[in-house]
Amino acid sequence: MKYPFSLEKLIEDFEMFPGVGPKTAERLAFFTILNLEKEDVERFSKSLLNAKNELKYCSTCGSITDVDICDICSDQEREKKLIVVENTKDVITFEKTNQYKGRYHVLNGVISPSSGIGPNQINFDKLLERVEQEAITEVIIATSSSINGEITAMYINNKLKGTKAKVYRIGYGLPVGADIEYTDEITLIKALEGKKEI
Repeated sequence: MKYPFSLEKLIEDFEMFPGVGPKTAERLAFFTILNLEKEDVERFSKSLLNAKNELKYCSTCGSITDVDICDICSDQEREKKLIVVENTKDVITFEKTNQYKGRYHVLNGVISPSSGIGPNQINFDKLLERVEQEAITEVIIATSSSINGEITAMYINNKLKGTKAKVYRIGYGLPVGADIEYTDEITLIKALEGKKEI
């Protein structure tokens, strides 16, 4: 038996999400149809549209925000240190530690030669501008310890060699291959304490 067209389409749409295969998409679609009220579905769809229409990248750091310059970049009390991360979720994770009082730069990706992603496809050029313009004294590279994360870290380190900023790689309190967003606060604090100059 075939599903009705609208249900089939809903299942396909759920499969767009990372980590959602056909079975999970099917469960989500049936839950949506059978368990949610019409008002819930309308509110959810409105939230999706609002988020897609209102959210943008901060013009300074590249983090996701709903204003031109995010709260962190607007905070003049922040130290002239910069943690370079892959995505906005990493910023939130570091902020939860309440240990770091500097600024962030979000690459929104990593260099990946096998996927054809170079420095021009990520938020890299703005990083060099910021280090000079904001008189950054310290840059901590906090990309993941994956191959592409390491390639990106080495590239950033090489490009920052002519600047006055000291460059560090995040300490490895983090297990190799781990994503920052899934790491607990204690491990992140230890990783920050164990940073090393490169």
